[in-house]
Order: sequence, then structure tokens, then C-alpha cells
Amino acid sequence: MDISGDTGSVERAPIAPLAKIVERNQVWSQMAAKYGVVNPVPPWKTSLDGMCDALDQSGCGPEVLSFADRRSEEDTLSATVYSNLPYPENRLVALAHSLLVRGVIDEAELEERLAAVRARLES
Repeated sequence: MDISGDTGSVERAPIAPLAKIVERNQVWSQMAAKYGVVNPVPPWKTSLDGMCDALDQSGCGPEVLSFADRRSEEDTLSATVYSNLPYPENRLVALAHSLLVRGVIDEAELEERLAAVRARLES
């Protein structure tokens, strides 16, 4: 699906695993409190920043997700679909949403990764 330059298309693509995150209100402040973590910065924040930097500077950038498209979609999704999530969670799910819509990852792979993270957190 080619959605470059059409941020409205990305909004119309519901993503079930991400909708579950919003529904459960899985935000770092609540998860940290639940598990007794005092660091206010989510442990995945540096990975998110690195992923965005890598996408922005990669040789395959525009074919996967250009800087302008990523930022535009992040702004659009954060203000609409993921407006109930705080920053940086809205940025994280917006990036996942954009990558899913483009077929870089699929929902099954995302579900597997989320399950792996949950298992590590709960162990």
C-alpha cells in the first residue's frame, strides 16, 4: 500500500494490537508504578529515538518511510488515533502504525514481540 503524501490513509488503517494498547492504557507511568520502577524515562525510549534516526538516515528511507512522511504521520496519528496516549507512547505507536501500514512488519510479528516484552517484564 503506497500512502506516501497521504496521511489520511494511515489514519484509516486500524491496527488491532495497537488499539489494545490504547484500550488498556498501557503507558509507562502506570507500568512503572505497577512494577516499582522509579525511572521516569521508559526503557524503550532510546531504542525508539535510535529507530527514528536510523529510518531518517537510512539508504532505503523514502522507500520504507521518509523523514517527512514519518513526522507527518506521527503528528497526524498522535493528534487523532493515539491522542489518548501521552508522549512518548503516542510516538512509539505512531511509528509502529506507519511501519505496519507499509508492510515492514505485520500484526502477527508485532503481537509476538509484544508478548515477548510482556513475558520479560512479568518474569
